[in-house]
Amino acid sequence: MSQLSVRHLLGIKNLTESDIYSILDTATQFKDVINRPIKKVPSLRDVTIANVFFENSTRTRLSFELAEKRLSADVVNFSASGSSVKKGETLLDTVNNILAMKVDMIVMRHSSPGAPHYLAQRISANVVNAGDGTHEHPTQALLDAFSIREKIGDLAGKKIAIIGDILHSRVALSNIFCLIKLGAEVRVCGPTTLIPKYISSLGVQVSHNVKETLQWCDVANVLRIQLERLQVKYFPSLREYSLYFGINKKMLDELDHEILLMHPGPINRGVELTSDAADSRQSIILNQVENGVAVRMAVLYLLAQQ
Repeated sequence: MSQLSVRHLLGIKNLTESDIYSILDTATQFKDVINRPIKKVPSLRDVTIANVFFENSTRTRLSFELAEKRLSADVVNFSASGSSVKKGETLLDTVNNILAMKVDMIVMRHSSPGAPHYLAQRISANVVNAGDGTHEHPTQALLDAFSIREKIGDLAGKKIAIIGDILHSRVALSNIFCLIKLGAEVRVCGPTTLIPKYISSLGVQVSHNVKETLQWCDVANVLRIQLERLQVKYFPSLREYSLYFGINKKMLDELDHEILLMHPGPINRGVELTSDAADSRQSIILNQVENGVAVRMAVLYLLAQQ
């Protein structure tokens, strides 16, 4: 297994194409491990990892915790809601207190873009970004790329559509960086108000027509409306958004080729996806969740070798 060129996983932007392939190839081996009767390996025995989450999370937090335990690491969980952060303690003080207890690696989610980068410059432990505000979510992009590669092979030349709230999505940005580095064609689709003004400068196509985009793509990665981040009204109502940009099974059946349907979760059923589409044969949403554990095992294992 080859080494990474970085000490921290802060974003896909910092990774080389070789780094991405190293993680995906290592994840393939770990997927075999988690499908065995005995799902544990001693790869990170005596390594202590702290999951430091300043934002709510279900899938990502559980996935990281499972990945760490499958690698036999010692795991410490930190939640901001019941901590001294509420008493005014700074991010750096909080993490330094955790590190004083001899923690080797920090997995962090924070609402402020750049928080993991700030931390990585000031502490000796490896830092893994589990999502920083509207900036990046690198492990989600890696597990998405892994899931696509598993189903339809090499990503070079494949057409991938990212549909929904692009403006507030850290998943969209990390996916764009990852897919372009792997040679895929990327198109973003959504209401004009939810697509960043200069996103085409990243090398992606822009569309506002969902049916035409579904016809164009091999894979549709559908994002939810980030209601918790909407400070102003970007569209008249969820019902209207669903009418113009929601995807249902009938739309998938009318295409002249079969596409893969993805979603990073949580799904707002009846808004961006109807239940019959989300639960259809083309959907690989639960495969993404399963692959997330293997990909995060690969990331933690490779960073621990640095």
